[in-house]
Amino acid sequence: MGDFAKDINSSFPNNKVKALLNIIYTSNWITSHQNEYFKSFGISPQQYNILRILRGAGTELKVQVIKERMIERSPNATRLMDKLCVKELIKRHNCENDRRVVYVEITKNGMQLLDKITAKNIDDLLDNLSENEAKNLSDLLDKIR
Repeated sequence: MGDFAKDINSSFPNNKVKALLNIIYTSNWITSHQNEYFKSFGISPQQYNILRILRGAGTELKVQVIKERMIERSPNATRLMDKLCVKELIKRHNCENDRRVVYVEITKNGMQLLDKITAKNIDDLLDNLSENEAKNLSDLLDKIR
């Protein structure tokens, strides 16, 4: 088992400070692993999140709804979707009644990519945790917010 304090060669005034810094450190560690993981599929973690949202919806969604559902809110979500369109993983179309509204849906290629990603098992970063530990961790993170 790793020791965050040893990893960064530091001590802390109390456990709350240590926990907060450990959350930030772990977040960056997870982000680094995810960036590397999704690189092999030619997308970013944020683009994966967009595809996941669209698959879960099962229908087209307004761009604004996708932005609201994203785990990591991104001011460049439209640019992320542009790249997914170029890769033919999603498609967009304008609302007939309001040109300002844009709808997005996942394509067959997007669904196939998600199947490949799912088959490779994205949750292996949490292999050291039991189901109960993962639930407790999730509950504690919810409690912080």
